Amino acid sequence: MNKYKLSWWKILTIILLYYTVIGGFLIPVPRLHILNETIRMNYFHVPMWFAMISLFGYSVWSSIQYLRTQNIESDDRAVESVKVAFFFGCLGLATGSIWANATWGAFWTNDPKLNNTAIGLLIYSAYFVLRGSLEDETQRGRLSAVYNIFAFAVFIPLIFILPRMSDSLHPGSGNNPTFRLFDTSHNMKLVVYTAMISFIALGWWLYTLFLRIRAIKKLRDEI
Repeated sequence: MNKYKLSWWKILTIILLYYTVIGGFLIPVPRLHILNETIRMNYFHVPMWFAMISLFGYSVWSSIQYLRTQNIESDDRAVESVKVAFFFGCLGLATGSIWANATWGAFWTNDPKLNNTAIGLLIYSAYFVLRGSLEDETQRGRLSAVYNIFAFAVFIPLIFILPRMSDSLHPGSGNNPTFRLFDTSHNMKLVVYTAMISFIALGWWLYTLFLRIRAIKKLRDEI
C-alpha cells in the first residue's frame, strides 16, 4: 500500500505560510495616518491577487494547449486552475472590502479597481455557466478554451491598466504612492514577497488536489 508523501515544495509552502502569518502580525509596520495597523492586510490581500493571476495565466496556457492538441487533460487542467484562481479572486475581493471599510469608511466605494475586479470575476463566472450548459465534451472544451482566453485578455486591462489611467484610492494607482516609499526598513517587502511565493504555492497545491479529485470522479463514472 502506497503512503502519501509530502513533497518538499509542500513542506516549503507550509513554512512560508507560517512565516507570512507570524511576520504579518508581529513585524513592525510604518505608522501611516488612517491606515495604522490595517496596513498588515497588505500581507494577505495583495499575495492573493498574485496567486489568482498566476493560476489564471496557467489556465490560459492549458486552454491553448487544448486547442492545439484536443487533449482532454489540458481542458481538465484549465478548468481546475480557473476554479482555484476564482476562489483566490473572491478572497482578494473580500479582504479588499474589509480593508476598504477600515481605511475608506465603506466596504465598497466607486473605485475603478474594485469595480473592474468585480466585473472581471463576473466575466469568469460566466465561464462556469458556459461549461455547465454544454454536454458534448469536445464542444465544451473547445468553446470554454476560447472563452477562457478571451476572459483573461479582458481581465488584465481591467485590473492593471485602466485603474492606473484614472483616479483611484488604491496605492500605486492614480496619484497615490505605493507602500514601498514608506517601508524604509524593508520589513514589509520581506513579508510581502514571502507571502506572494507562499500563496502562489498554496494555490498550486489546491489546484493539484482539485485535479486529483476530478480524475477520481472520472474513474468512478467509468465504473
